[in-house]
Amino acid sequence: MTLQQFKSTITDRVLHITYNIYDSVLLDELESRDDLTDESEYLQCAAIRIPYGKSFQAHRHIRCDRTTDMTQEAWVVLKGAVAVDYYDEEDNRIGSKIIEEGGVTVTFGGGHSYESLTDDTLVYEFKSGPYFGRDADKVAIENE
Repeated sequence: MTLQQFKSTITDRVLHITYNIYDSVLLDELESRDDLTDESEYLQCAAIRIPYGKSFQAHRHIRCDRTTDMTQEAWVVLKGAVAVDYYDEEDNRIGSKIIEEGGVTVTFGGGHSYESLTDDTLVYEFKSGPYFGRDADKVAIENE
């Protein structure tokens, strides 16, 4: 499996990506860093191979003004599996994917739904913030 993109049927913009590092081809080919997201997106994601003994100088990130107008979200599946349906900006289903251990799904725009496929699925969820709560941040999509 390689990086898979789900694009808008309206604007051709990439709305969702999936990637799984445990695909033996990807793991063998990754030399150092693979930026998975476009640098213009609010939420950034990269796969980074770190050799034994490699260190990163202590640092902190400085405050700078950033403007975001929507929440972007990523799930990393640590254990189990998740079925994901992807939607465009007009709530049309544009694809589906099963994300397994070691996989990530990132949503830049459009919508999505998640369904756990195992009793003990465990994910990390990352979102751009701040989060203003369900009513201010989400609108339900009526599934077909």
